[in-house]
Amino acid sequence: MNKPTGMPEKRGKRRRPRDRGTQAQSSAANPPANPPSIAQSAVSIQGKNRETASGLPARRAAAAILHKIIAEAMPLDPLFDPKTGHAGLRALEPRDRRLVRAIVGAALRRRGTIENRIAACLNGPLKDKTGRIATILHVAAAQILFLDIPDHAVVNLAVASTRGHVKTRHAAGLVNGVLRRLSREASASAEPESLSDDPPDDPMADTPAWLARRWTATYGAEQAAAIAIAHRDQPPLDLTARGDPDAVAAETGGTRLPTDSIRLKAGGDIAELPGYQTGNWWVQDAAAALPVRLLGNVQDKSIADLCAAPGGKTAQLAAAGAVVTAVDAVESRATRLTQNLARLNLQATIVTADIMTWEPDEPFDAILLDAPCSATGTIRRHPDIAWLKTGADITAMAKIQRAMLERTATWLKPGGLLVYCSCSLEPEEGEDQIAAFLASHNVFARDPVIPGELAGLDGLINAAGDLRTLPHYSFGSPALQKGMDGFFAARLRRA
Repeated sequence: MNKPTGMPEKRGKRRRPRDRGTQAQSSAANPPANPPSIAQSAVSIQGKNRETASGLPARRAAAAILHKIIAEAMPLDPLFDPKTGHAGLRALEPRDRRLVRAIVGAALRRRGTIENRIAACLNGPLKDKTGRIATILHVAAAQILFLDIPDHAVVNLAVASTRGHVKTRHAAGLVNGVLRRLSREASASAEPESLSDDPPDDPMADTPAWLARRWTATYGAEQAAAIAIAHRDQPPLDLTARGDPDAVAAETGGTRLPTDSIRLKAGGDIAELPGYQTGNWWVQDAAAALPVRLLGNVQDKSIADLCAAPGGKTAQLAAAGAVVTAVDAVESRATRLTQNLARLNLQATIVTADIMTWEPDEPFDAILLDAPCSATGTIRRHPDIAWLKTGADITAMAKIQRAMLERTATWLKPGGLLVYCSCSLEPEEGEDQIAAFLASHNVFARDPVIPGELAGLDGLINAAGDLRTLPHYSFGSPALQKGMDGFFAARLRRA
């Protein structure tokens, strides 16, 4: 992990928080709720006993979940499932569950900075075979450095949590000392009235070294740094309208983007937003909504949406009048897709099957293959990915993508379109994949994306005519900043 250079980030007691955690958004029509502001979530604290009684279960849940992600390589989203997720989390009130998500999100997004700050407060290496002490320190440091929670409450709760576990109780004094020093140093370096988010000294401090090297080699040092910085911020909430985008923007208080997505500030319960119950929109990152647009007018055309769940692209196609066959191999994901379409009052044929063994009854006018991938383009929404994936995952996924392309390309009518896309920043899962496919399939040719085809995004079309979005790209206006997911999409036409 890279060490930050220079002084620690400045922080003030009345400062706006840098990070409100993570919202597990996806292209689902009913994803988990976004966390509200920490001021709404944090428990009112009056005295040490009340602090411990009211806040300790949430901190223990945050530490347990962070430990499972880092030490046991468990993905974040399943741990936060309201029905099957972590038991300690499910026992909490909704506002405390949102607080836990905010804490874990901040701890993941700023993991490198937190680790470096903790190390600077230790007199030597932390003797912690289980990793539980380090996790308690990370959970507390995330609150002290990046969330609007009083430092004294954070320290007291962390010490109580340490004392409450047989494998950590011996380290209560160490945890108390480290966190009190961290709090003092953070306060001493703060600008009390500052509301700005100053650029970090080392933009790669919170990026695993292997990803930092990869992105620097692929995109250059400047763009790699911009990607890494974008991953530190919680992204906004993007919606796709079932009908009129302007109507949905007015209804939800959002802003219509040039590409017709609607952008809202993150926060609050998605299910409580106007238009959710009536199915007027679904959650979908602005970048994830672009590949369907490469198919053009899909009215009455037969289109296969492959690896379709949770259904954002299926919904786009159905809303545009296509006859959609949505295929996904996982039964639970296909069920979720069915539920999402039902809320939106949209129709599609849903098939639960592995596309490597399934065979359609007849060829399609167009195919959208949203291939399974390393998902490094979605780290801004899923910060656990940065700490769960390895280079071996990219190699393995590239092989699967190649096989899927080979198989599904045969399901296309002559003259039909195939759009291949992936939410990965890695060329092996995007540009290289298409180059290899075209080199061995002379019946296909690239149908390049042309300037003006995607409003306001001409700069995202590469020299070959493919679409490449990056997390730090914005839509030009300060009101529309905060970027988009990293996506690759190529449009191919069968002769």
